[in-house]
Amino acid sequence: MRVLGVDPGLRHLGWGVIEAEGSRLRHIANGICESGTGPLALRLLTLHEQLTRVITLWQPQIAAVEQTFVNRDGAGTLKLGQARGIALLVPAQFGLEVGEYAPNTVKKTVVGVGHADKRQVDHMVKMQLPGVQIAGPDAADALAIAICHAHHLGGQRLKVRA
Repeated sequence: MRVLGVDPGLRHLGWGVIEAEGSRLRHIANGICESGTGPLALRLLTLHEQLTRVITLWQPQIAAVEQTFVNRDGAGTLKLGQARGIALLVPAQFGLEVGEYAPNTVKKTVVGVGHADKRQVDHMVKMQLPGVQIAGPDAADALAIAICHAHHLGGQRLKVRA
């Protein structure tokens, strides 16, 4: 079962694809979609096009997206929510089931601590996917989301769906 993890962001949308077979995980690919600058609508379109290419190329069978947290900057939260909409929409357009996880759930699943920092997440992703070359912090988070989804689905469900 190929699992796509997406870490939504307007500037940098991280993505990672893993393969899960039972409790075994294998890295397939990871990267970062960049929206550039300019009007919001065009930036969102750019993310949509790039994520569409990722799914077309790597053919995941299921996806997971990190849930948005609300911060003090309302405008920033709204823009992040719009990027998250792209992260949910594109897999749905391909007929993929999309799971959603809170950041603390992802960290607790992958690191064992709900308030782990990015360095700890990166380290544990590398431990669980030996030899992986990670494109950046957003891609590491996306791989962690994919790992979290694979663990929460459990090996049995993944085998049945494959």
